[in-house]
Amino acid sequence: MATSDMTASGIAYWKATLNLLLTVLAVWFFVGYVLGIVAAPALNAIHLGGYPLGFWVCQQGSMYVFVALIFIFARAQGKIDEKFDVHEQ
Repeated sequence: MATSDMTASGIAYWKATLNLLLTVLAVWFFVGYVLGIVAAPALNAIHLGGYPLGFWVCQQGSMYVFVALIFIFARAQGKIDEKFDVHEQ
């Protein structure tokens, strides 16, 4: 579909979808790269359950966040789909 064929509603739908996607990717990058790699040495000064926090975030915590992001994304995308009446019945 060409840009000239898209309605204002279609453009708003894709803008909302892309904003959601960029937000989820920003959280993914922050947790996976910033907390898991860049800030890990600083986080290692804190211990959680006997293990350094940097290690825990990198090995366990990031996986919890990534799984949560899947569910958050699916729910938020469903709400966007309903708002623009493109949801499944």
